[in-house]
Amino acid sequence: MRRTTTAAVALAVAGTGLVGTAGTAGAAPAATSCSARWGSGLKTVPDSTGKPLKNIRTGRNTCYDRMVFDVTGPAGRTGYHVSYVTKFRQDGSGTPIPVAGGAVLQVVVNAPSYDPATAKPVYPGRAGKPLPGVDVKGYRTFKDTKFGASYEGQTQVGVGVRARLPFRVLQSGDKLIVDVAHTW
Repeated sequence: MRRTTTAAVALAVAGTGLVGTAGTAGAAPAATSCSARWGSGLKTVPDSTGKPLKNIRTGRNTCYDRMVFDVTGPAGRTGYHVSYVTKFRQDGSGTPIPVAGGAVLQVVVNAPSYDPATAKPVYPGRAGKPLPGVDVKGYRTFKDTKFGASYEGQTQVGVGVRARLPFRVLQSGDKLIVDVAHTW
């Protein structure tokens, strides 16, 4: 009898929990399915292509904002260094570049924005200016973007985000992908 009573109480408590969450069913799954366990610490890979950066673009997802770097090098072999910084400074000169947002994510991609053979620009970024063709208005996490520099075979970008949130770095073909979660 005691087991039956215990089982009945357990079912009643479980049922109460289900009823209690029924009104927020739309919100609860989103929070659970969007929990990012990526962390906010430095992510780095030393590989290098020496091939130029072709383009930078962004996109929105239910759980994160995404920045994609199109590189002309071998698939999955682009080096990078991605971390939060207290102040975004242009590589080479050290000149501070203001970036709007609650935190600044610095992305350094081991790919120049110019053709190493001709020194002609391939990606038209200008120091201290927003990324060409990138508009982050209406994004949940991204608030601003700034081109830092293309210096010694690397391209530097500052991404202003709402707060210091978890991020991940992926490679897919000739693309380097940085996702920043909307929440922890």
